[in-house]
Amino acid sequence: MTNKQKGIICIIISAFCFALMNSLVHLAGDLPTIQKSFFRNFVALIFAGAVIFRSKEKLHYKKTDLPLLILRSAAGTIGILGNFYALDRINIADASMLNKLSPFFVLIFSYIFLKEKPRLIQVAGVIIAFIGSIFIIKPAFNVSFIDIAPALAGFAGGMGAGAAYTAVRALGKRGVKGPLIVFFFSGFSCLVTLPYLIFCYHTMTLYQIGVLLLAGLAASGGQFGITAAYTYAPAKEISVFDYTNIIFAALLGLFMFGQVPDVYSIIGYVIICGISIAMFFSDRKQG
Repeated sequence: MTNKQKGIICIIISAFCFALMNSLVHLAGDLPTIQKSFFRNFVALIFAGAVIFRSKEKLHYKKTDLPLLILRSAAGTIGILGNFYALDRINIADASMLNKLSPFFVLIFSYIFLKEKPRLIQVAGVIIAFIGSIFIIKPAFNVSFIDIAPALAGFAGGMGAGAAYTAVRALGKRGVKGPLIVFFFSGFSCLVTLPYLIFCYHTMTLYQIGVLLLAGLAASGGQFGITAAYTYAPAKEISVFDYTNIIFAALLGLFMFGQVPDVYSIIGYVIICGISIAMFFSDRKQG
């Protein structure tokens, strides 16, 4: 297979894993967002660590790669916290859709930091995607900030994820291996959230622990998949396939929780997914 085909397969597998993770995070119930984030990343840390220590490279990396690794980890942590906060308070499909604004942020950040110049349709796509996000966030003059805060957190989560995946792309160009990127990010995120657990830990049932461990397993699959995908191919060639996540999320939300998106959310989905598909075919024609 070509690198592009490998990237497509990896990103679809990742999309399903992340949709499953989102559903399991919601299923874990009333627990603090930071506590859920810790357990999600702790499992990923163990898996990434096992892969690294069985390899020949171990934890080897260049000092010049450290700023990018830290940037990827910090942005990824913000992305997870924003996404998890939204998942606990709004429709799973809505939260997933806002998180999947990340490919558009990848285009923006890739232009700023990697000098990968977008074409006109990609610029238009970013603008249209933001319009679509407004339908999901549903701001209104008679709605308080508290009411839309979860959706705004989901939006910020998508921005953080976009910055993180841009850093992944840059690290991939430098030859940094996927397991190292995942391990560094998971370890960073665990260290950042650990103080909260020490002082503000909420007691969990065995059921909640089991669900969060399964969410961590799903997250590991998603993280390895997305990391591999963006190291195989540029975002502009494969990012559209990440939107299969919304299909998976909507189906899981419907069958597991009976959640049905409202009309405005569906309009937002159609706008964002539609422009993504248009951008994909434009890129393929251009190539």
